[in-house]
Amino acid sequence: MDMVVFVPASAIAFVVGTAVGSFLNVVVYRLPAGLSLLYPPSRCPQCFTPLKPHDNVPVLGWLWLKGRCRYCKARISPRYPVVEFTTGMVFLLVFGNFQFSLSTLGYWVFCSWLIALALIDADTMTLPNPLTASGVILGIGFKLIEGWQQGGWSQAVNSLFAAIFASVIGIWLFDTIRILGSVAFGKTAMGGGDAKLAAMMGAWLGWQNLLLASFVACLLGAVVGGIMLSRTSQKSMLKIPFGPYLAIGAILAMFFGETFISNYLNLFSV
Repeated sequence: MDMVVFVPASAIAFVVGTAVGSFLNVVVYRLPAGLSLLYPPSRCPQCFTPLKPHDNVPVLGWLWLKGRCRYCKARISPRYPVVEFTTGMVFLLVFGNFQFSLSTLGYWVFCSWLIALALIDADTMTLPNPLTASGVILGIGFKLIEGWQQGGWSQAVNSLFAAIFASVIGIWLFDTIRILGSVAFGKTAMGGGDAKLAAMMGAWLGWQNLLLASFVACLLGAVVGGIMLSRTSQKSMLKIPFGPYLAIGAILAMFFGETFISNYLNLFSV
């Protein structure tokens, strides 16, 4: 791609990502609380004063206000600009990898759902059904459209069934892990939401990348969980949300899965 086009397009992708990240902050705060995502408009969580448009500019608004409400001077969590910046970078990386294509739009949606679910799980130890269920439907729809674009209706039908199959594999796999883990440890080892998130990942990524993402998530969870266990005296009280690790694994599989799987199969080919 011509750099004259790529550079401004990349800047636009980043800006769009920060704006989406700003909305994701709203989703993460309001959805678990059962609040409307659209009303009331953004306001200070302490004094409830509506924010001015220039105060609500992603990343920059927080910097201009020096991390405090303009009106009551209450501290504003730095997580807000971090989520906005991170989402912007993810959107930029997706555009850099897939450029001007349907995949870019689709994976922007997928990553937005993953970021929202990861943060909600980190905060509340839950993965809301409205997000996981809509994520599955959007993933299946995306694969249907992608298949039609690549090879007409025949390919669209194949892609549709492949996405449904991978989604079923995801929910069956994690439900099996949850049941076996609960029997082995004598208590609930994994929430039902993780299986639904895995179903969503399968719909978007396919069964091979789903398995890769799950392996990466388990590896990251084991490492981080082991470190946390070594640093706490109340090991029986420690609860670790698995959603963030699944989200990280899914994003890594989205970017590198095809290359990794191809190299892995070539390594053992005769």
